Amino acid sequence: MTALMELHGVVRRYGDRVALKVDHLSLEEGRIVGLVGPNGSGKTTLLRLLAFLDRPDEGTILFRGEEAQGRREALRREVTLLLQEPFLLKRSVFENVAYGLKLRGEKEHLKSRVDEALRSVGLDPARFARRLWFQLSGGEAQRVALASRLVLRPRLLLLDEPTASVDLHSASLIHEAVLRARRDWGTTLLLVSHDLAWLYDVAEEVVALYGGRVSERGPENLVAGPWIQSKEGVLKRRLDDGQILVASGSADAKALAALDPSSVVVSLDRPQGTSARNLLKGTVSQMTYENASGRVLVKVLVGGLALTARLTDHSVRELGLHPGLEVFLLIKASAFRWL
Repeated sequence: MTALMELHGVVRRYGDRVALKVDHLSLEEGRIVGLVGPNGSGKTTLLRLLAFLDRPDEGTILFRGEEAQGRREALRREVTLLLQEPFLLKRSVFENVAYGLKLRGEKEHLKSRVDEALRSVGLDPARFARRLWFQLSGGEAQRVALASRLVLRPRLLLLDEPTASVDLHSASLIHEAVLRARRDWGTTLLLVSHDLAWLYDVAEEVVALYGGRVSERGPENLVAGPWIQSKEGVLKRRLDDGQILVASGSADAKALAALDPSSVVVSLDRPQGTSARNLLKGTVSQMTYENASGRVLVKVLVGGLALTARLTDHSVRELGLHPGLEVFLLIKASAFRWL
């Protein structure tokens, strides 16, 4: 597939602090990409760069193979950003959705395009077009804000927490609108969300950010310290219930360890004779279908820590996994990667 946007050696600083450092990131045309990471990981900074609202202090951003520098104003017509809080103009729903088109001078078929955008997010134009901004629920306001972006038919749509503070019905409608934008107009989408069940169901791939760096393309377990260096030459972390997590390598007490969910083995019984340094008892708390891989992400609570395993659908059925079930996790100490 063709890359819509590429970042090479991009650095963004705020004063002396490096907020984002991306060696390479490529967004392929027509793909739906999820972006995850803890607060302060650089997600908003990355979104602002991709939307051409900020400039990188170092590095190059390419749009469809050509450098974006010098074309930022024109390229803003190709990229649209929707932030977490839906900001609506103090006017009717119709005027909110039509505003961007009028600003661009695209007034031909204005009503039909606005009506189409409203229907795409599950709002009947006959009922909602004349409503004022203060007559909408939180979920309705979020969908109107999304419609005001979809009506522009951007090449790249950036959504920051699109399902935050909305009900399940609105989240489902936003899901459908996102898929329709890709199907009908070939829109590329980058979605930031803490609603991992929703995100993994929509996204075809997931990019993880930590400390301003792309740590992995896919979900990862991130385990923070304090770590204690043991006499055996490994690092140990005591969990809230007294169980011990063991990781090999060299790191300081406050280091962050990453663990691929595919490296986490789930068992119903305590295994005998295993070579894994970690044998932890926990409780299944959540199960999510991962659209990108066709597998199931099983979240297990272990001593105050949430660890996720990636399993096949067959394994989930064979083990009879469900939330509330007690299980054992087997993890090799060498499976951890230090960030």
